This record gives sequence, structure tokens and C-alpha cells, in this order.
Amino acid sequence: MKEYLIFPLSALFLIVACAGSAGKAGQQESKSAASQQVVKPMAIVPVFDSDSAYRFIAEQVAFGPRVPNSEGHRNCGDYLEAMLRAYGAEVIAQNVDITAYNGDVLKARNIIARFQPEKSERVLLCAHWDTRPWADSDPDPANHYKPYPGANDGGSGVGILLEVARHLSQVPTKVGVDIIFFDAEDYGRHAAEWRDAVEGEETWALGSAYWARNPHVKGYKARYGILLDIVGAPDSRFFLEGFSMHCAPFVLNKVWNHAYRLGYSAYFPKVEGGVITDDHVNVNRILGIPCIDIINHDADSPNGFGPYHHTMKDDMDWIDSATLKAVGQTVLSVIYSEK
Repeated sequence: MKEYLIFPLSALFLIVACAGSAGKAGQQESKSAASQQVVKPMAIVPVFDSDSAYRFIAEQVAFGPRVPNSEGHRNCGDYLEAMLRAYGAEVIAQNVDITAYNGDVLKARNIIARFQPEKSERVLLCAHWDTRPWADSDPDPANHYKPYPGANDGGSGVGILLEVARHLSQVPTKVGVDIIFFDAEDYGRHAAEWRDAVEGEETWALGSAYWARNPHVKGYKARYGILLDIVGAPDSRFFLEGFSMHCAPFVLNKVWNHAYRLGYSAYFPKVEGGVITDDHVNVNRILGIPCIDIINHDADSPNGFGPYHHTMKDDMDWIDSATLKAVGQTVLSVIYSEK
């Protein structure tokens, strides 16, 4: 289920698995990387424009809910492809019919943008671009089967990565970068059903599961991956997500050290969070690419997220430029420091 599950880390090792040589290599690298608390001098890094990212989120929301099979979904997908092409990326649209847990056949589209595709050394950045079909956590039961705007849950990660793409078009990195907008992440079991259901986490993150089994490049490899999800709310706190800690600790160390060096420690506390089912699980388990999840954790919320989560409140009022800046500038710092 896409909610925070709180486990001690010792128990976590019993319930999660990382597959493939890339994941093993990442864990080996982490032994030395985890002890390094000082980031080496960085390359010249572009300045992240949070106003631009905010605008990219608003433009997605203007299409309406991006639920698979809807007009808003189709139109927004076309917009995302066009924007990435305008920024010089080689764009691949991975169109596929995916059957959801309830039998709905989803016309899903994973959108893949390759910057400097000729380079073998690569970094993966990703987010999901679909929105949940139901506001099943809304305090008003009348909204439990209605779609919601999805500004933060869906829009925020994509908005930040579109701004990253804009910079990649102007100042190339020393490694190749792939940006993937995964589809059908949020079509998991309805809250009215999931508590007593046998199936749980496998009903979520359907687009990334398909991509991980059918990558856009045969034998696709990346040094590591960074997933952005629910990264726009005011005063967000991005704790060390449990699955990321197990499968990609050196990536967490890398990203959080850059955030600290930039002065964003309040957003990126070095505190353990819960375990979350999200797209990074498939990237780790199926492809073996060490991938972390940067995702807001609201410890005061019953489900681990904010009061907007899976409700009609998830609109532009919950998008904060300062949070976008903290996340976007950190991601730019990381990828532009790769050699």
C-alpha cells in the first residue's frame, strides 16, 4: 500500500530485497561512502528556478486530473513529451495497456527523455506523472470516488524535473541523464478495500514495473536513480526512507550531503523514516539499479503524509517555492558533480 509503514531497520532487512549486480555494487560502494560526511568541491551548478518549476506544476494541474484513460491524461502526456523535446532530449513514449487490480485496462504511457544518449555512464531521475482516480482519503465521503487535482502528488516531482531538463538543455552534465515520468503509479487499491485485501503493494507503481521489465534500452544501466514524489508542500521533511536505506545507502548519503552543504538540512534531516511502496522499489528489485525515494514524511499525519494527500485539497495551495528550490537545487548539485 502506498502509505508509510514504520519498521526498525533490523526488521526491514527481512522484508525487502534488492536484485541485480548494480544494487550489490551500490551497497559495496556505500561502505566507504557512508563514512564521508563532507562533499568534495562541486562543479559549477546552474541555479534552480523555483518559479519556473512552480509554473510547470500549474500547467499540469490546468489539464485537470491526469487519471489514465482521461482526456486530461492524454493532453498532459502530449505536453510533457513536447516540453522534453523542446529541451533537446531524445524522447521515447512507452505506450502500453496495463490491467489494474480492479480489471480496468489503463492506456499507460511512460515518458522517457535521454540527455546525451551517446554516453554510457548515466544517472536516472524519475517521478510519476499520473494522478490517483479517487480522493479516497478525503474527509468528505462524497469525494471518495472523485479524482483530485494532484498538484503535489504527481505534479511536484514532474515540475522539478522539467526545470532540471531545461538546465540540461543549456549546460550539459559530464554523464548522461535519463528522466523518466512513470505512469499508472497511483492506481492502487481503493482505501475502502485495501485494509482487508490480500493484494497490497503490487497494485501500485504499475508503469515503473512495466518499464523495469522492459527498459527503453536493452540491458539498461545507471549509476543510481533518484525518485521524486510529493516534494512540493511547505515545510516538507524528507526523511531517510527505509527501502532506500537498505538498497541504496550510498545514494542517500550523496544526496543528503549535498543538501546539507547547500543549507537545506531542515528539509533533509538525517533521520530514519518509514518504508514506502513507490516506483523506486521496482527500479531496485527488478533492474538492480540503486534508487532512492525523496518523499515527504509528515509524522503528525495518520498515514505519514500531509492533510492534502489523496484528497481534493491537493491543489496549488500546497505547492511552496522554497521547498521546490531545496529539492531542485539539491538534485542539480548532485548530477552536475558527477564525473
